[in-house]
Amino acid sequence: MSLIDTPKEIRAGEELDSHTLDGYLKQLFPDLQGEISIKQFPDGASNLTYLIAYKNREFILRRPPFGKIAKSAHNMIREAKVMQALKPVYSDIPKITVLHEAEQQAQQKVMDCDFYLMERLVGIIPRKNLPKELSLNKMQTRCLCTNVLDKLIALHQVDYKKAGLADLGKGAGYVKRQIDSWSKRYKQAITEDAASFEKVMAWLEYHMPEDVATCIIHNDFRFDNVVLNSENPLEVIGVLDWEMATLGDPLMDLGNSLAYWVQADDDDFFQALRRQPTHLDGMLTRHEVIDYYLDKMGLSCSNFAFYQVYGLFRLAAIVQQLYYRYFHGQTKDQRFADFVNAGKYLEKRCLALIVKYEQQVGS
Repeated sequence: MSLIDTPKEIRAGEELDSHTLDGYLKQLFPDLQGEISIKQFPDGASNLTYLIAYKNREFILRRPPFGKIAKSAHNMIREAKVMQALKPVYSDIPKITVLHEAEQQAQQKVMDCDFYLMERLVGIIPRKNLPKELSLNKMQTRCLCTNVLDKLIALHQVDYKKAGLADLGKGAGYVKRQIDSWSKRYKQAITEDAASFEKVMAWLEYHMPEDVATCIIHNDFRFDNVVLNSENPLEVIGVLDWEMATLGDPLMDLGNSLAYWVQADDDDFFQALRRQPTHLDGMLTRHEVIDYYLDKMGLSCSNFAFYQVYGLFRLAAIVQQLYYRYFHGQTKDQRFADFVNAGKYLEKRCLALIVKYEQQVGS
């Protein structure tokens, strides 16, 4: 079995029109040889990712999910343009090769949505478990861990003004906007069987700090969104999934990442939710990640519990939005069927962090 991340057969209901797509691409790239082959990378729960392969060339195609979605969600054009703008100052981004805006190219309908194609970064994507053939000792695992974190730190250290990226987001006031926005989204997506998160939302609103800084943030930085060099698996050669990148508070970005950071001593339910190999011997714990990041960034923080609770709540809102679509029959993706229980579990984790924080400050 190859270490390189490979696609699978396409999930039912998520097939592309291969004949139309083939004709479109051969118009753009007359040198394409052979028949089109389309497979799908199945792990994402948001935008859909496909491998489009010919005898002499490969592309990665990204499109929104099928079914009814919010008008402002899954903006493929923005995602591609953000990647194009960042590429000169943050090289670990795949090159965009095709940007198709459906409304502007209505005379050449390829599919009923915007989509883009980018180069394929061939390598290892560290998903829930590393490939069996990839055996890392404790020291190597720690090195991999810090190398991945260093990519997040490098992104946060980009001078977005000098790079001409001041219009990437609204900047100052990011913390308040996120708490207000995710609280609203959660309430809009709530179902009769979901957790309420009322106490969590109230606590976050009451404890909101000022932004510590404004920088470029990824907003979904995880191990399974990086690509490793197959010849040197400790080297990160790419960072993927820029759908939610913007200007914002770096500690909010780290809080988002830590929501996915399941470590070796976490309970069985959290282990079952794990989607990256942060449980391995040698990986930093969440507290070690915080210390490592703050030291490298030259920042201090007296209440990181706020950012951890925010990250878990935001993840719960994302999970609930996906479950809402399943609950109302807008998608048949069985992966979302039990997401309501994941939301309930994440509420418990949030409440436990809040209790611990209140005990520490004596309130």
